[in-house]
Amino acid sequence: MNIKEKINSLRQWMCSKNIDAYIIPSFDAHQSEYVAEHWKSRTFISGFTGSAGTVVVTKDKAGLWTDGRYFIQAEKQLEGSGIKLFKMMQPNVPTYVDWIYALLNPGGTVGFDGKVFPTSTVKSMEKKYARKNIRINAEYDLIDFIWDDRPASPLDTIFTHPIKYAGKSRTEKIDQVRAHMQKKDVTHYLLGSLDDIAWLFNIRGNDIHCSPVAISYALISQNEANLFIDHRKVPKDIRQELEDADIIIKEYNEIENCLKNLKNTDRVLLDPDKINIWLYHAIPNACEKIEQLNITTSLKAVKNPIEIENIKNCHIRDGVYMVKLLHWLDQNLGKEKITEITVDEKLTAIKAQDDQFVGLSFDTIAGYKDHAAMMHYKATPEITYELEKEGFLLLDAGSQYFDGTTDITRTIALGTLSEEEKIDFTLVLKGHIALTISNFLYGSTGERMDILARMPLWEHGIDYKCGTGHGVGFFLNVHEGPHSISPRVNTTILEKGMIVTNEPGVYKQGKHGIRTENILLITEDSKTDSGQFMKFETISFCPIDLEGIIPEMLIEKERDWLNTYHKNVYEKLSPYLNEEEKAWLKQETRAI
Repeated sequence: MNIKEKINSLRQWMCSKNIDAYIIPSFDAHQSEYVAEHWKSRTFISGFTGSAGTVVVTKDKAGLWTDGRYFIQAEKQLEGSGIKLFKMMQPNVPTYVDWIYALLNPGGTVGFDGKVFPTSTVKSMEKKYARKNIRINAEYDLIDFIWDDRPASPLDTIFTHPIKYAGKSRTEKIDQVRAHMQKKDVTHYLLGSLDDIAWLFNIRGNDIHCSPVAISYALISQNEANLFIDHRKVPKDIRQELEDADIIIKEYNEIENCLKNLKNTDRVLLDPDKINIWLYHAIPNACEKIEQLNITTSLKAVKNPIEIENIKNCHIRDGVYMVKLLHWLDQNLGKEKITEITVDEKLTAIKAQDDQFVGLSFDTIAGYKDHAAMMHYKATPEITYELEKEGFLLLDAGSQYFDGTTDITRTIALGTLSEEEKIDFTLVLKGHIALTISNFLYGSTGERMDILARMPLWEHGIDYKCGTGHGVGFFLNVHEGPHSISPRVNTTILEKGMIVTNEPGVYKQGKHGIRTENILLITEDSKTDSGQFMKFETISFCPIDLEGIIPEMLIEKERDWLNTYHKNVYEKLSPYLNEEEKAWLKQETRAI
């Protein structure tokens, strides 16, 4: 079926179930950002492949809501589908909740699959829709009725993340969680987010592309630690390890009954953004539900000393591989056919020689010229560009290593650049440096810090429709909360030991995309009468292309930072390079 046929089929099922509007989000049953093929319902119904977006289908209309990272991509992928694009957070663009509210008559019904909708979202909808007597039906996964060849839920086996990398044993982590449960006076802690579960039990999996997690749930009490997972996914040796740590392994689908059997006096802690409404309703009404951010989310965001040491090591190796790729590209461009896909494959092949390398942390973005204006562009054989000796190539790449997760972006001058390209490149660099060198009072949040990276661009009437930075997991999800650097409201304090990306950019449709990204470690700076000040330590190392910079646009402290950074890049990476690569890196990191 094509997209229009799929939507027509869905409408027939909606009619049979008396549903007036049906919502298809991007989530799986665990509210993951990236999902296994089984849960790509929104992609199936719309053809839009971005990681974030929501489709709503009514009896005669259909819309897709997505954020600024995907506006250009969504416009292209929705063409001819009959689905209207709603650009989130833009003037006069309603949310999908408000759109449905305005469209449906009193007494209408909104439907969705309750297993993939977070509790917080459903509660918000219920409150609004009650004003118009609009009902909610969370019973049906209607996409399942029309998706004939739907992939099965993944069954890859799990493996252990050794303590030499993790820094703490699973028993130590569970004890930490129980201590927090005692402070909060709760009897049970329900976990549905896959990265939290993987971190807590020191397990990893292969169930989601680029995210080393396993489909599972967890329920922790002071006496029991239960892991709900398909038994076929747990090898005998891993089962023994978990049981030796007093972890009880139960079948994945047993979670519902276990919740239903809780006592009326039990107090259950859960994160309403990460627990679906199906599980929420499985908890007896008499139980008190404590709705807060996951305990584990806050714990894993602050990296322990062993994790930090490992992270720094893996970023140096990752920087070496980036330099090898950039040297190869510089030496071979114009001598052989090189496409965006060639660059992607070459870099992956270089990294794969590392015995700590497990895979990519996201699909590599290798976007040449106007392709780079799509923030999450993915080259395919049908659309890939061949690189030429002009313009910019944006290369955003990350990896999963046993000793950490990486994410770095460089925009590479392949040859002749326009004045506009150089100005934009330099403005992005100025924003990147402004955030990097900032000192900030303890208690600050990423929402406050975001403006530092934007100011050089705002002064020239330019903005980017995304956040400036995100947390990064430790051999886990490349996007990790609870902190971020973004205009969006975020009350999480930036703590010592957190890591966050710094990636301002310029994205001009039909022209070019520019981004410079490093990962920063938050550390303590001086303590004064005003309090404890904090600072950032850069832990990503790779040259920033000097050919894209207009030196006269940089002030002294910006040039000083760049020269010092490049000096560190050479010192840290050159010992792992051959003589030809060293000479190339020396030139690329020369002082300006």
